[in-house]
Amino acid sequence: MRTLQELKMLQALPLDIKIAKTQARVREWVNHYGVDGVYVSFSGGKDSTVLLYIARQMYPEIEAVFVDTGLEYPELRKFAKTFDNVTIIRPEMFFVDVIKKYGYPFFGKEIAECIEQGKKALERNDGTYYYRLLKLQGKSLDKNGNKSIYNIEKYEPMLYVDFKISSKCCNIMKKKPLNLFAKLYDKYPMTAQLSEESRLRTQQWLKNGCNGFDMKSPISNPMSFWTEQDILHYIRDNNVKIANIYGDIVYVDKNGNYYDYLLCDTGTLTTTKCKRTGCMFCAFGCQEERGEGRFQMLKRTHPKQYEYCMNGGEYGEQGIWQPNSKGLGMKHCIDVINNIYGKDFIKY
Repeated sequence: MRTLQELKMLQALPLDIKIAKTQARVREWVNHYGVDGVYVSFSGGKDSTVLLYIARQMYPEIEAVFVDTGLEYPELRKFAKTFDNVTIIRPEMFFVDVIKKYGYPFFGKEIAECIEQGKKALERNDGTYYYRLLKLQGKSLDKNGNKSIYNIEKYEPMLYVDFKISSKCCNIMKKKPLNLFAKLYDKYPMTAQLSEESRLRTQQWLKNGCNGFDMKSPISNPMSFWTEQDILHYIRDNNVKIANIYGDIVYVDKNGNYYDYLLCDTGTLTTTKCKRTGCMFCAFGCQEERGEGRFQMLKRTHPKQYEYCMNGGEYGEQGIWQPNSKGLGMKHCIDVINNIYGKDFIKY
């Protein structure tokens, strides 16, 4: 079993050593399955662009797979399709249907899953999913009988709102079509997931390391010990072309002022436009944002998509709020959340 101390030591390594270690992980993966037996899961985002760049320096013929969910920024979708040897696949469900059936993606995968299953525990009242309910009620205990540090009673009010919350969208829109592709063609993925992005990804590295050969569904994360700063430095130092939705890579000071990296070589790197380019309408983690929020940026940069995201919506069966032909209706959901947690808890 790996330790957090080991991960922190890896994350603190110089970038040139990290590159060499990542190349070794890629080589191990390809040697095990063959270059025709692996692929790079390519979203068009800067992280997966760096992974594809590294992998194709070593194996120019390696395949990339792009899931066209319809939720990507138009610039990102266009950028991904400029690459050679990119296989495009699509999910079986539309996003609106995922929301109607399961719920909206708010807060984060772990929290959303807890809310979803906590609601089931209340509805069924048969003991199933009871642990999730206890976590939301702040009553879950650790092995010593003390209050668990994993309780999230802050989100208990979400059990009683008039819309559903779920963590299933990513699994249905991205993971399921990739899993079907991998099974159909007997191929094993490499992804650009970073451990620092979430506790779940950290736990995955602790359990499986970079190359999960022994996992039920083997997967390689050869850059999992990289940081966001590593990604930006690599792009800058190697002149890697990334989607124009990110803008330029510059230094930023504590006051938010930008400096051209050609004139300054100290500080924190950032992008001048989008910082993250996941699904346009995903609200996971937006309650943690400082400064301009993702939906505020969407309103500024992609007003048509913003209007579709926020407008529309209607009450369906059993009085549950859901999307309709006019839009996803997320404004209603955010207003309900902000009424509970305070103005601008989620900015839009």
